[in-house]
Amino acid sequence: MRRGVTNRVVAEHLGIPRGTIGWWRSEDRKHCGEAYVRPTDCPRCTGREVDQPAYAYLLGLYLGDGHIISKRKQHHLSVFCDASWTGLIDAAEAAMRRVMPLPKVGRVQRQGCVEVKSYTQHWTCLFPQHGPGKKHDRRIALEDWQQAIVDAHPWEFLRGLIHSDGCRVTNWTVRNGKRYEYPRYFFTNKSDDIRKLCTDTLAKVGVQWTILARGSDPFNVSIARKASVALMDAHIGPKY
Repeated sequence: MRRGVTNRVVAEHLGIPRGTIGWWRSEDRKHCGEAYVRPTDCPRCTGREVDQPAYAYLLGLYLGDGHIISKRKQHHLSVFCDASWTGLIDAAEAAMRRVMPLPKVGRVQRQGCVEVKSYTQHWTCLFPQHGPGKKHDRRIALEDWQQAIVDAHPWEFLRGLIHSDGCRVTNWTVRNGKRYEYPRYFFTNKSDDIRKLCTDTLAKVGVQWTILARGSDPFNVSIARKASVALMDAHIGPKY
């Protein structure tokens, strides 16, 4: 263990519970006067190359339906997913593991949704937008390194936003006695800053959008033009 072998490997090798191994190592550090440093694979702290497509997608999920708890003895990133979208839940968990493989990742069943959680205090390094209060009550701006990733992988970022606070629906109308159906996409978020991140990225990939107000509140970004919907279908598609 002093050579850096993990608690899990030692526990499996000796057939002893991992908690016992951890306690032995803790006592050994005290005996040797060592300070405990929790291992991390945080790209911002270690210089490890981040999986950019996975990060762009996870950033979109975080800005929509995610939050970070960061306080003493409780550090984790949570993304809340509708329980009916099992593929989305798998994608959220896979993105967390690809961005930071070392932390523990789990799922918590809630009423009507599933909370996907990854446990490490280093999520605040990757999401500096974290702060007290609701996201729509504070300024949300990407740092230069985040914007560079979004610029390189705009569709992954948009997919994360749509998978969190967006949807694909089918509208219909009747003309001359004939029913016509047409699909459209919506992205709905109370934060002006997050909506602008969405619309700026849509414009960069050639998607036309409009704002539909809910009463007097411009919370809805609408994508209804046929060519733009086809572009969204090619890169994002319905939730699954």
